[in-house]
This record gives sequence, C-alpha cells and structure tokens, in this order.
Amino acid sequence: MAKLIYSFIMSLDGYVADRDGRFDWGEPDEEVHTFVNGLQRGIGTYLFGRRLYEVMVAWEDPSAFAQEPPYIQDFAELWKAADKVVFSRTLDRPSSERTRIEREFDADAVRQLKADAGQDLAVGGPELAASAIRTGLVDEFQMFISPVAVGGGKKYLPDDVRLRLELLEERRFGNGVVFLRYANRT
Repeated sequence: MAKLIYSFIMSLDGYVADRDGRFDWGEPDEEVHTFVNGLQRGIGTYLFGRRLYEVMVAWEDPSAFAQEPPYIQDFAELWKAADKVVFSRTLDRPSSERTRIEREFDADAVRQLKADAGQDLAVGGPELAASAIRTGLVDEFQMFISPVAVGGGKKYLPDDVRLRLELLEERRFGNGVVFLRYANRT
C-alpha cells in the first residue's frame, strides 16, 4: 500500500502561512528545493484543496520556467507528471492535465486510492491535511522548518489531534532550514 505524506514548509512557530496568507518567507533556496525535488520523485498523486491547487497550478506549464535554474524546471516537470485530485465545492473544472475534482473529502475513497496506488500520495494544504490527519490517513509527516517566526496564520497541524510520531530522518541546510521526517505511529 502506498503512503499518504503530508509535506510542507513551515515557520519555527508552526505556521505554513502567516495571518495575511503569505508564505514567501519560506521560499526554498537551491539546496532545499533540490532536496524537495528528490522527495517528490516518489509521489504519483497530489491531493489538494482548492486554494493550494490554484497556487500550484502555475507549475503546469514547464515552458514558463524555461529561463529558471534547472532545479526549478525539474520541479515543474515533476508536477506535470503527477496525477492531481482537487477537493473543492466551488471549482468548476481543473486547469491542469491529469487532474480531477472531488466535491467532498471521502476518507474511504482516499484509503482506496492508497491501496491502489503504485506510488505514494501527497496531501497539500493544512485544511485538507487536517481532514486526512483526523481520519488517520496520513502515514508520514515531512516538515521543512524555516528559521522565522510569523506569530500566527494557518497552522501546519490542527489543534484537535493527538499524534505519536517516530523520527525517521533529519537534515540541516545551509540557510538554517531543518527537515524532519516522521512516521505516524498513532
């Protein structure tokens, strides 16, 4: 069975976006981005909420990144190659290939996706991830902790869950970012 992985860049105080919805404070440099790309190679399907999907869909056109460094171009290719499932009640149709829209989060359907998948799945966005966490679907947590505190905003983890995690990997980057990978043992 494939794993469902929740991976996100977060502030030291636990937020993936600040009170204004901004996350530019966590933009990865080349070293971190290259590492992220390596992790993404194992992802066959992304699960997104509408808001994060609308941010990420910019990666759909790799030619838009033709003048960018190779590690940026690489990420665009990885994005385009993966399947995407967008959970949205308001999005009429997808604006990317290999994408389908689901109106409601259905834990049993995601469980079946995991069972049928040949590659791991990634859940993106704190609200959708919270639903997956609450239903016990997230197998692995990957945190890129940026050396910044933002004082509030959207949290990486929801308030109303209790998790027992096992540290699998840690890594420090030159820009002060720390990567932590945990297995969910709840």
